[in-house]
Amino acid sequence: MKSAFLPDRGVVKVAGEDARNFLNGLITTDLDRLKPGLGRFGALLTPQGKIIVDFLITEIPAGHGGGFLIDCPKALADGLATKLKFYKLRAKVSVENLDLGVLAAWDGQLAAQPDLAFADPRHAELGSRILIPEDLKQKLSDLIGAELVDAADYEAHRIALGVPRGGLDFTYSDAFPHETNMDRLAGVDFDKGCYVGQEVVSRMQHRGTARTRSVKVLLDGPSPEAGATILAGDKPVGTIGSSADGKGIALVRIDRVADALDAHQPLSAGGVALTLAEPDVVRIPAKQPIA
Repeated sequence: MKSAFLPDRGVVKVAGEDARNFLNGLITTDLDRLKPGLGRFGALLTPQGKIIVDFLITEIPAGHGGGFLIDCPKALADGLATKLKFYKLRAKVSVENLDLGVLAAWDGQLAAQPDLAFADPRHAELGSRILIPEDLKQKLSDLIGAELVDAADYEAHRIALGVPRGGLDFTYSDAFPHETNMDRLAGVDFDKGCYVGQEVVSRMQHRGTARTRSVKVLLDGPSPEAGATILAGDKPVGTIGSSADGKGIALVRIDRVADALDAHQPLSAGGVALTLAEPDVVRIPAKQPIA
């Protein structure tokens, strides 16, 4: 089993007697389905339905004071806390940016179950997340029976699984949840009550209007620079995101890529040839989740 401390992740705490209802009225995931020891994937959206920040969230056990911990990009943690404080109005909640980080563990079962540990709900092979101070990363790795490795190893694992990362594989405030596969990664609960941006997201789901998707690609050469344009022949069809070990994640216009595949046009980014790891994914209707 491997573990890695992720230096780019931060933790925001939301507590108080109104915390569950407060968050449920704002974010894409249903907190009524959350309890201590579990995690949910979700996002806070603009009223236009675009992702301000995506995150994992877990519930704090009552014995530790209760509330919720949001595992989010560290660079966005202060902004998220500020945004939540703006929304709280008279709700009985407190919002705090904590001095905690995230230890990811994968390729095996935890030998022990630490406090504030939960399975990553996006993909079974992503393993578990443990919210801890950085100075405990070696101690916790020993406790769970994991070899502590570099965060780059986790990134390569994430990329191989095709799970997008905000800021690299898509731009915050410029992407809809469907475009980043949140609907296929258990990040949107379509049967919950209202939340910010719900109308747009529900319309995309019901009408199947997502034309752009994150897809896994295989690279025939060195990794192109993130943001490089993907060409089908000489026509742009998307952009390359993060990549490692000959694999990458791309944000593409699925209709244009499907046309290119039908026409047997080669795909490339930054002069590097690439192919889709799962070609049929560009033909799956937006309303149909991937098993």
